[in-house]
Amino acid sequence: MQPMVTLLPGNGEIELIGESPPMQEVCRLVEMLAQAGGGPDPPTVLITGETGTGKGVIARAMHARSARAAAPCIEVNCAALPESLLEAELFGYERGTFTDAKTARVGLFEAAAGGTLFLDEIGYLKPELQVKLLNLIEDKRVRRLGSTQERAVDVWILAATNRDLEQAVAEGAFRADLYFRLTVMTIVLPPLRERGGDILRLAEHFLQRFARRYQRPVPHLAADARAALLRYPWPGNVRELAHVMERAVFLDTTAVIHENSLGLAMAGHGRPRLRMRSTADGSPDIEFPAHGLVLEEVEKALIAKALARAEGNRSQAARLLGISRNTLRYRMEKYKLSSPLSHVQHVVYRAVG
Repeated sequence: MQPMVTLLPGNGEIELIGESPPMQEVCRLVEMLAQAGGGPDPPTVLITGETGTGKGVIARAMHARSARAAAPCIEVNCAALPESLLEAELFGYERGTFTDAKTARVGLFEAAAGGTLFLDEIGYLKPELQVKLLNLIEDKRVRRLGSTQERAVDVWILAATNRDLEQAVAEGAFRADLYFRLTVMTIVLPPLRERGGDILRLAEHFLQRFARRYQRPVPHLAADARAALLRYPWPGNVRELAHVMERAVFLDTTAVIHENSLGLAMAGHGRPRLRMRSTADGSPDIEFPAHGLVLEEVEKALIAKALARAEGNRSQAARLLGISRNTLRYRMEKYKLSSPLSHVQHVVYRAVG
């Protein structure tokens, strides 16, 4: 079967590449939610995944596949702007609201009317703005700063985060009501290291893209380079792979790219092995491998070990790990882990391996 390559209309070319089971499921959800997103009351969608997995690409793909494709798709990074500025950007303001408000300004919710507003890094939204966002999602009305008038808005809200929102709720940093409103429809993007042969398909795609950009012949990946790409744990995910391929195309002018041109030596070869034991007082004593480790792989292994020790009893496994049962459930979903004795599943739209 050929790799799935979907070219979507909209602001430039949007490509979803992959034939691994997790990415096939992601593509299926994109199509389903894009159909729903074109309606008058579209569902809010939360996209989660590690940094660099392509959450923004998925958001743009859903917009482009929806009936809203001809309308604006506006993106805002909630962690990149100061709280006061972010509020003004999202909701707009009236003339004279503050010193520099010489004229009224339309907020991004209004500017995206008829289209889509993508709120990236929503997990870092301040509590005050979380309340306003929840009200807007529920009522579909926005009020500019300094105004007493509310305006109806037809906007599809997509959100993304790499933060553990369930843990943020437990810590009081994220509102539970907004969390439950956002997670009605959820897409969980798999990390690149769990996508198997998609790594090579993406690598070849990036080689072609950057060869065009730098006006070079498209190089081929030698066998040692392909093996190295599959061994490497890709902590930076698809974004890191793109950077590696761009550097290789730019610096290596030969027709064949070998492992030594990839610049992966500093990260080691293959996935590092972790040695850990308990000290006399019960605290962990970790012996780091020479090339470091992948934290999420360690966490996944610990959860799997705890579930095995507890013979599938989630409450007991949570106690072994010192976390709540809800936090354990969230992390099991995140790492695609199942409890051998559990017959009840939490139903959520997500990408599963």
